[in-house]
Amino acid sequence: MPTVSLPYSFRQPLRVPARTAYAWCTDFGPDDGKLFSSRTKRSVWWLTEDALVMTDTTYSRGAPRRIRRLVRLDPAMMSWTNTHLDGPYRHSQFWYRIIPDDASRCHLEFRGLRLEASARLLTPTQRNQRAELRQRSDAREWERRFAPALERDLR
Repeated sequence: MPTVSLPYSFRQPLRVPARTAYAWCTDFGPDDGKLFSSRTKRSVWWLTEDALVMTDTTYSRGAPRRIRRLVRLDPAMMSWTNTHLDGPYRHSQFWYRIIPDDASRCHLEFRGLRLEASARLLTPTQRNQRAELRQRSDAREWERRFAPALERDLR
């Protein structure tokens, strides 16, 4: 089965200071599961001060699915990477960076490289359509779930 590479990106405005947003976004813990659309349990294993493995178990469609991710933090750049170690998108990698706009606002810059198994080779147009679908879905999660939760938690 061929693997398809789907690069995509988006920006999400955040109505909080940049350092505050970075701290909230990288404060990984078991309560994070409540932010997701499907029931999720999360465990976090800190390897070093700037590297951790997150294990998420989701329960969509009734069956549990475990996904482990390696997360690397770069506080100086207010960025982090998230690399899937297993699961359906194994080796996919996502890059996040918080960029200040002014003293009270910032934005998240997101770049993703999702690797998916495909039943057949896709045309460039088909790959672009799949990447656009992922981009819209992930951007919507940030717009509707994560950004409001961040702003609500920090008020």
